[in-house]
Amino acid sequence: MDPAQLWQRYQDWLYYHEGLEIYLDISRMTFTEAQVEALLPKFDRAFADMVALEKGAIANPDENRMVGHYWLRNPDLAPTPALKADVVNTLQKIEDFTQGVHTGRIHPPLAPKFTDILSIGIGGSALGPEFVAQALAPTHAPLAIHFLNNTDPDGIDRVLTALQDRLATTLVIVISKSGSTPEPRNGMLETQKRFRDRGLNFAQQAVAVTGEGSQLDQVAKGEGWIDSFPMHDWVGGRTSEMSAVGLLPAALQGIAIRELLEGAKMMDEATRVPSLRQNPAALLALSWYLVGEGKGLKDMVVLPYKDSLQLFSRYLQQLVMESLGKEYDLDGNVVNQGIAVYGNKGSTDQHAYVQQLREGLSNFFATFIEVLKDREGPSINLEPNVTAGDYLSGFLLGTREALYEKGRDSITLTLPTVNPKQVGALIALYERAVGLYASLVNVNAYHQPGVEAGKKAAANTLALQQSLIESLGQVGGAVTIQDLAAKVGAGDRIETVYKILRHLHANERLQLEGSFAQPGQLRVTRL
Repeated sequence: MDPAQLWQRYQDWLYYHEGLEIYLDISRMTFTEAQVEALLPKFDRAFADMVALEKGAIANPDENRMVGHYWLRNPDLAPTPALKADVVNTLQKIEDFTQGVHTGRIHPPLAPKFTDILSIGIGGSALGPEFVAQALAPTHAPLAIHFLNNTDPDGIDRVLTALQDRLATTLVIVISKSGSTPEPRNGMLETQKRFRDRGLNFAQQAVAVTGEGSQLDQVAKGEGWIDSFPMHDWVGGRTSEMSAVGLLPAALQGIAIRELLEGAKMMDEATRVPSLRQNPAALLALSWYLVGEGKGLKDMVVLPYKDSLQLFSRYLQQLVMESLGKEYDLDGNVVNQGIAVYGNKGSTDQHAYVQQLREGLSNFFATFIEVLKDREGPSINLEPNVTAGDYLSGFLLGTREALYEKGRDSITLTLPTVNPKQVGALIALYERAVGLYASLVNVNAYHQPGVEAGKKAAANTLALQQSLIESLGQVGGAVTIQDLAAKVGAGDRIETVYKILRHLHANERLQLEGSFAQPGQLRVTRL
């Protein structure tokens, strides 16, 4: 395409939101007008599906749930007065609690104010709050935030040891809808032990964000925690940033949560427009669909050219891959849908995987995220009329052109700056794009059976470990791995048995005798 045609295509397909000052450019994606026309009936259905969803239809049929994260930023859309009241009252409660913490009215037993937050969660209960914290937390936040987002003992120790001298002034937020998810439960139990070891009362420094009546809710109320905030059944983890999951830690850090919600509300309004060319989320869904032939055949590489947005690709990994990565469609057909997402930040990755993006496998499309404002205040000239921000912009535009020269597809999303309103809009844009794309490919974007299968497999493995330990307690001497596996009825899982025992041995919980180069000849003894 010659420069004049390319410039015209840019103008034809450029979307601009006046209020948010956000640009979306899909002109470097490969598609034709005929392909777009052929998809219009699918988009009519997708727009209708989103209308029904927002009105309270069961959009998650597998779990018989409504999907209401859109109501969080516009309670007037909630289908019942009770649901509207839930949203309004929870937001007010978050703001009242935050004011209490910031003024010292709510404080730890041994100090006048809290200094730190320890947020314990997993998946959407961690990724959203972490992304927003990195993007928006002020340099001198009223409370510094730390995360336990895994069940890795070494990682837990690292965070808790770093907090050790301030543990007495740390507010702990435990986030888990059910209260039984292993990772946040484990983080909570490990944290409680650290509190006990230092003679601190955990309950007087803890709040829960959980489902009403859940195991965690019962624990929090039974032990007299400071407070408990609701996780609504109609909000999924990966779309929960605008609920108490994300708003509570954000508010405590001094982030303007009303502006976050306002930005999301403004983008929601823009992405409700039932016109493909006037709807930025529809333009994203269109691009994803056509570049991957409706089957997710190309990966999404996310390159934000702003350090504060570095975690956005990780946030999108869950939002996109957990929502769209499905074996079956809504009619029960095997479709194996999904879009793989990876990325980090520009221009760092120009010294990492951009080499392959330009000259290697053409199995991806890039999403550049550009931020126009470089910093607060003026920048120095590193060369005549060239600042550090000019270099960053040059790297983005140059990489975009270099990819286009090689026939590599890209989208460019441009924000005026990074502030709560823009981040709220960014989150809302991709939430709606995922919902529209899911309708195009006819999958349930709001359940996660693969995740549940993984949890069940892990539970089965831990049950097997318990059986092995109990059986070893009944064995007088050394026993082979094969005999032990047979004894507990796991003769068909010998490799798993071996790996369980190897882990226990590495942590000095039992003894393995023999050569590890020949695992079939190892023998097991109790310590």
